[in-house]
Amino acid sequence: MASTINDPHQAAGGTSGPGRPEAERAGRIEAHGIDHIPDSERHGRPRDLFAVWAAANVNYLSLVVGGALVLMGLSLGQALAVIVIGNLFWLFTGLLATSGPAAGAPSEVVTRALYGVLGNRVNNAVGGWLVSVCYFALNLAAAATAAFALVEKAGITANTGVKVLVIVVIAALTLAISVYGHGLIMKLYLPITLALTAAFAVVAVAVIGHADFGYQPEARLSGVELWAVLIAGTTMIASGPLSYTTSADFSRYLPAASSRRAIVGWTAAGAFLPSVITCSLGALAATAVDMTDPQTALQEILPGWFSPVFLIALVLGTVSINALTAYSAGLALQAVGLRIRRTVSVLVDGAVAVALTLYGLLVSNFLDTVSNALQVIVVLIGPLMAVYATDVVLRRCRYDGLALGDETPGSPFWYTAGVNGAGAFSLITGVAAAALCVNTLYTGPVAGALGGMDLSLPVGMIVSAGLYAVLMRRDRTVLAARAAA
Repeated sequence: MASTINDPHQAAGGTSGPGRPEAERAGRIEAHGIDHIPDSERHGRPRDLFAVWAAANVNYLSLVVGGALVLMGLSLGQALAVIVIGNLFWLFTGLLATSGPAAGAPSEVVTRALYGVLGNRVNNAVGGWLVSVCYFALNLAAAATAAFALVEKAGITANTGVKVLVIVVIAALTLAISVYGHGLIMKLYLPITLALTAAFAVVAVAVIGHADFGYQPEARLSGVELWAVLIAGTTMIASGPLSYTTSADFSRYLPAASSRRAIVGWTAAGAFLPSVITCSLGALAATAVDMTDPQTALQEILPGWFSPVFLIALVLGTVSINALTAYSAGLALQAVGLRIRRTVSVLVDGAVAVALTLYGLLVSNFLDTVSNALQVIVVLIGPLMAVYATDVVLRRCRYDGLALGDETPGSPFWYTAGVNGAGAFSLITGVAAAALCVNTLYTGPVAGALGGMDLSLPVGMIVSAGLYAVLMRRDRTVLAARAAA
């Protein structure tokens, strides 16, 4: 039987079968929010996570970013190397996912161990909710561009009114999945993965048939300029996995005894493989067509009959990734301290994301928006990921879910005045260090001294992780976790 707490965070729920709560049935709205998942309601296997992350990473934005690497002046070989290296950061996403079953709680609650009960509210407002909504908007914009072309093929002029309607409809479909929650996500994402795999197999055949595998740019980059582009490209790719400091949201229903290695492996592999393939297709396509307008350019090399199917697949893939993003954003809004149902918080997130998308598509240049946003956001999400990953390692992934749910001054995670100074200082210092190294919307002093080389990603992560490890090594909650059987 489900545990009961205040209604805004959980509705009561029974069980619909052995090991599976009624609220986890795909046809029912998920009852749990940020509350603890009792052992009696845990179910599933780590390999179930593969399809969740695979479906979310066969998407249009990956094609755009892959093509952008070639547009930035890299050879095909260099672009493919950057794609593989950048996607290795999914291992961090997998590591963070292990904290979900350990605590029986989402990332938005686990991070109280890092920043304190009150400090974590600020973390969730900025590092959780704001980042998630920004990514929701970026992905929604990507889906909308494909949907606009689909509308045009149907003989309807995609004027401003039509574009607004299309964006709203795609957002509504996405939010429906997020509102129903974890059960529907786990049910839908395997067939979505299979459908997207079939569609992108056709894309792969067409792209490989036209690609120039020996492609070299006319003006070859070298020296500092080459390294600057290589690092910037890696940062763009890495921004995807680094944005998922919320991976415990989708693993928290697994039994506490689930293999941590399996959770890391299935999560990372589910995201890494399709992301590498999709990004690589974007890079390969860029050797044959002008990927400054990816959706239009790809129509030149795809079979005519397949064009509508391809556009639908792009929309479906982006809906998949955004459903996860909106789901986590809803939990983040609850974790900020707002006493509202998860379903309501998801709808609020969607409304904000739609507004941002309309601006990104109707006012600014989409490709520039994607490039700048992905690189600037890393200043924050790199240190966020580093602190969280370091905490998982320090505690040996041992979290007391019930204690983490205690928001009173008596909580072991209250620290000082509700804030863990070590976590807050490590994060802020890492972000400040990263900001000095940025070379995107502005050039930081370190980047300027290095000829434009942007080291914000490695510097921010190393500084944050190093400080946190030193400052927390003697913390009583860390020592208690390490001493636990």
